[in-house]
Parts: sequence; C-alpha cells; structure tokens
Amino acid sequence: MSFTGLFWFILTLLPLVFLQRLLHREIQAVFLIVTRNLQLTIGLFSILFLPGVFLHELSHFLMAKILRVPTGKTSLIPKSLPNGRLQMGYVETAQADIVRDSLIGIAPLIAGSSFLAYAGLNKLGLSTLLAVLTNGQPELFWMGLKLLPQVNDFYLWFYLAFAVSSTMLPSESDRHAWLPLGLWTAGLLALAIFAGAGTWMLENITPLLNDFLGSVATLFGLSVALHVILLLPTMLLHRIASKISGVDVK
Repeated sequence: MSFTGLFWFILTLLPLVFLQRLLHREIQAVFLIVTRNLQLTIGLFSILFLPGVFLHELSHFLMAKILRVPTGKTSLIPKSLPNGRLQMGYVETAQADIVRDSLIGIAPLIAGSSFLAYAGLNKLGLSTLLAVLTNGQPELFWMGLKLLPQVNDFYLWFYLAFAVSSTMLPSESDRHAWLPLGLWTAGLLALAIFAGAGTWMLENITPLLNDFLGSVATLFGLSVALHVILLLPTMLLHRIASKISGVDVK
C-alpha cells in the first residue's frame, strides 16, 4: 500500500512549524528594534496577523456552536503569557467529550486550509502552476511564476494567504484532547485488526486517508513557500535595522 500522503504530510508539517516560529520571531525583532516599545511591537504584530487570528478564533467559536458546546468570553486582543509566548486571541469553551474538544481544537486548521486552498489555488492561480509542474514543464512553470504579480489583487490575496496560513496551526491548548482521542483511536484500530479487519482497512480506508493527507500536504507546502518567500527579506531587514540602530534582539 502507498503511504506517500503521510510521508509528504510529515515532510511539509515539520518545516511549516519551524518556519512559522522563525518568521514570527524575526518580524517581532524588527518591530521591537524600530519601535523600542514592547507594547507597540505586540500591537503591530497582532494587526499584521489580524485576518488569520480572526479566522482562527471564529472557527473555534462556530465549531463549538455546531457541536452545541457552550462558549464564554472571546477576545482578539493580544496578551503576553508567563512562558514568554504571545496569545493572539482566545475563545472560551466549556469542556466537552474528547471528540468534540478535538474537533473544536482542529477547527482553525480546517478553516485555514480551506481558505488557503481558495486563495492560493483559485485567486492566485497556483493550481495551474502545480499542473504545469506536475506535467514536467519547468519552463512554463517559471514563466507563470514570473507573471503571478500581474494577477488581479495579487498582493491582497498573497497577504491574506500568508496571514491565515501562519496562524492556522492549532495551539497547545487546542491540542489538549488529541492525545486521549489518539489513544482511543489506536485502541479501536488494534481491536479491528485483531478481529480480522486489517486487510479490509488497508484496501478501503488507507487509499482515502493517503489521498487526504496528500491534499493537506499540498496546502502545507504552499504555506511553507509563502513563509520562505517572506523569511529571507525579513531576516535581511532585521540585520539592516540592527546595524543602523546598534541594537539587536535575539
């Protein structure tokens, strides 16, 4: 059986997590060097990613409502946490069962991936570029890549795609129910295999799961590309600002 979807999923997820954190740190460093004010830096950073944070928290809220889980306070105001991290926003939800908690936690990834697919593959025309590259036509691919800035509202959709993809990964609190759900799922799979359903699952479920993970990996790969494109100039801007001001932030 083919597990290429899982392979590409892992291969794109790990760089995405690393690049997201690195780019966020570089952007915060530039803002802090330029403003010399921590609160202003937090404010500018939150404004930059506001579309993504809004979609992230809205997806939590809507999923909770769909699953009939009570919600409490909602905020898009950033707040520094004791561990040094920045909380961009939150939606308070009542504790439910592990299935509903897991679905509420993964809602930003579902919403973010859906938006990224719409913005990247449709509005930015990347579906055509991917088809050309898949067909083994690198010359046409590079030609189309150079013409991308001529797409209608290119910079708007590029910004929105970046802001959403950079905030769509579930936070640590969003993932609190994933471990027990994973253990229950693993246990049920083990029972199914022990009962003789292993071959049936490999033939019927594995291909569907493989295709799904492959599709998610494509979107993760697009997000990785967006982060790489912005990371290099941001790091350069960090060095220039540090050299001019004589101040650096690690």
